[in-house]
Amino acid sequence: MRRDEAFNLLREFTSSDSLIKHALAVEAAMRQYATLYGENSDTWATIGLIHDFDYERWPNPPDHTREGAKILRARGVDEEIVGAILSHAEWNREQYPLDRPGRKALFAVDELCGFITAVAYVRPEKLSGMTATSVRKKMKQKSFAAAVKREDIETGAQLLGLPLDSHIQNVISAMQTVAAPLGFA
Repeated sequence: MRRDEAFNLLREFTSSDSLIKHALAVEAAMRQYATLYGENSDTWATIGLIHDFDYERWPNPPDHTREGAKILRARGVDEEIVGAILSHAEWNREQYPLDRPGRKALFAVDELCGFITAVAYVRPEKLSGMTATSVRKKMKQKSFAAAVKREDIETGAQLLGLPLDSHIQNVISAMQTVAAPLGFA
């Protein structure tokens, strides 16, 4: 699936500006990790871009991801992409475990991108100059972005075999490359 096709799919099913920005952030993080791990950056970026494309129409488990998978398969999308998207929802993990690099990376960056976005919104400098230290400080504040599962962020770093600070800094750096589309320029 080409990038323009993936973006058109996202726009077809998603009207929320915040969900589109989240997709762009996850796309950037996935592209960066693909490059770091010597994987196909276009495939991984596509996984990130469309991982939640079905969320507005089917937000409830298990429909979220499963309804999207039906659409992707009907459109001939590669099973590596479909499986990775299915794996990021815990209700699919028995059949789609976090046992492949792309699946691990998507799990690792999804919640973290959301959390970094929340941190950027409260900083005057937004993403500019953000460090892992400032993100970890906010992680300790349980009331800040309370819906974000901190344990998933920590588990994601472990799945990638990285120290948490390195993982956070990698995702910050990736998101900085798309700061303008994210509204943080």
